[in-house]
Amino acid sequence: MKWKWIFLAIGVGLVAAFIFWQANAVKTTYVNGLPEYNQLPGREFIFERDCYIFKFKAHDTVWPLVGANVPGAAMSVPDLPADVSPKFVGADLPAVRILDIAHTGERFRIVSVRRDASRRRTQITFEIVFLNVDGRPYPRMDAYWILDHTPEQHGAAPTILPDYAVERVMK
Repeated sequence: MKWKWIFLAIGVGLVAAFIFWQANAVKTTYVNGLPEYNQLPGREFIFERDCYIFKFKAHDTVWPLVGANVPGAAMSVPDLPADVSPKFVGADLPAVRILDIAHTGERFRIVSVRRDASRRRTQITFEIVFLNVDGRPYPRMDAYWILDHTPEQHGAAPTILPDYAVERVMK
């Protein structure tokens, strides 16, 4: 009789763990082939400001993020130091781990458009790579924090904010 209650408790615990796992799961889909996104991969941009390459400590991301703390900008990461400086690379900050710096004038290319969907929200982001990858330890980065996400409200693709980068015009 005692074993019946132990097995029941284990079963309830497994069901609760499965429900918790499902509630916090994120489904990642690459949407490069959809009409609103298929023109984005391959486009090249030039950074207009120095940005940090970083990861949040609270939640892990597949690729490091790119962004800056720019008060008043459409997208800003308040957990980052306001001034972009090499002295913060590797520093012990409360919410973020700064890995590197993307410098003004460096070029990057959009290589993929990704949709991350959870029960709470759905977000579109670009995976980017530097064109000068020599010596860079990160093969890809996530451009979420340098994107204008307002077009997503109307079903359009997000755009890269001109405060952060401008498109490279190739002749």
